Amino acid sequence: MIQKIKKYSTTNTLVIVGIVLGVAFGSLLPELALKQQVIGQIFISFLKMLVVPLVFSSIYVAIMGLGSLDDLKSIGLRTIGLYLLTTALAVFLAIAVMNITPIGEPISSEGLEFVKAAEVAEFSFESMILSFIPTNVFNSLSSGSMMQIIVFSILFAIASLHLKVKRQELMLDFFTGVTNAMLTMAEWVIKLTPIGVFSLISYVIAEQGVDVVVGLWEYVLMVIVVLLVHAIVTLPAVLAIFGRVNPYKYLTAIREAPIMAFSTASSAATLPVSMRIVEDVGGVDEKNASFVLPLGATVSMDGTAAYLTIAALYISHLAGVELSFMDQIVLGITVVALSVGVAALPSASLVMMVVILNQIGLPVEYLALIVAVDRILDMARTSINVTSDLVVVKIIDQMQKRKI
Repeated sequence: MIQKIKKYSTTNTLVIVGIVLGVAFGSLLPELALKQQVIGQIFISFLKMLVVPLVFSSIYVAIMGLGSLDDLKSIGLRTIGLYLLTTALAVFLAIAVMNITPIGEPISSEGLEFVKAAEVAEFSFESMILSFIPTNVFNSLSSGSMMQIIVFSILFAIASLHLKVKRQELMLDFFTGVTNAMLTMAEWVIKLTPIGVFSLISYVIAEQGVDVVVGLWEYVLMVIVVLLVHAIVTLPAVLAIFGRVNPYKYLTAIREAPIMAFSTASSAATLPVSMRIVEDVGGVDEKNASFVLPLGATVSMDGTAAYLTIAALYISHLAGVELSFMDQIVLGITVVALSVGVAALPSASLVMMVVILNQIGLPVEYLALIVAVDRILDMARTSINVTSDLVVVKIIDQMQKRKI
């Protein structure tokens, strides 16, 4: 364990160096930084390569390891409940801060157009539910439709519990081997993290430029402050209350996963790293990590929910529309509900933003103003999404251990 902690600490140091050098490289040599994007893409591709087999096999092994539907129901309800709790706290924190320190002066929407909004199909509860169910599981696996893969793997594992014991053991042994092989490959990819982070950060800085951030500094600062408060205060408080552990000691130990999420801007791509780290240095049982983290990578969106709430309230200020207390409560409930449901749909954040603005009667044209900094804020909110997953998996692990 001590050797593993030292190994990840060394990687963490190199990752931070990679971030600093990446920012400097992207700022000073933007043309060269844009050309080396392929290095970062290779790094993300390696991570994404592991995701589908890892999610499928790890959920299967976790459910088979539980051994009964009662245990599955218990851990499943607790996991979903905690994810909803942390998302709700993030949303209402965003509402509170935006009311205490409102930003955004009314401006005209004349000449503004957000073209992508027209590409978003009309949202409906029926389409959301249907999007969870794979009509062709092989197509879902090949396209990486995470919610569909999760649903099928859960049903497949439950069906396997009804097989004869000999066949159960054979299936469990096979998928355990697949999971372990994927996690071993994840260890190899983790060694490339400093190089990958350097490439990704330098490309983003070169592509976005500092001027864009400066122009929307109030909005960017507000999002980052809310996300930091959620990460430093809210989530540790939840972990301390429900997990009964020192939250800062734990979060410090597993900090490489949020850093990875920041650089990749993808919860799914970070999943192999999250699973490896919480087991190696976070003290989380493999069985609990295998069930909770894949689910969290799909439905847990604390950072995204907080970001969308701030964006909606910011746009309301730009449009000169005063939202009442009840309007803001409806906004909060809508964001929490959509954060779980829309995760299975393509372009989830865009779908959520358009649906939310339509729900509260705000013009989608104003999205054209804030989309310029979306890539940078996407990195920040994804890091918080992953941090929430890591907090919830530790709480579930502690709860399961207290039962024993």
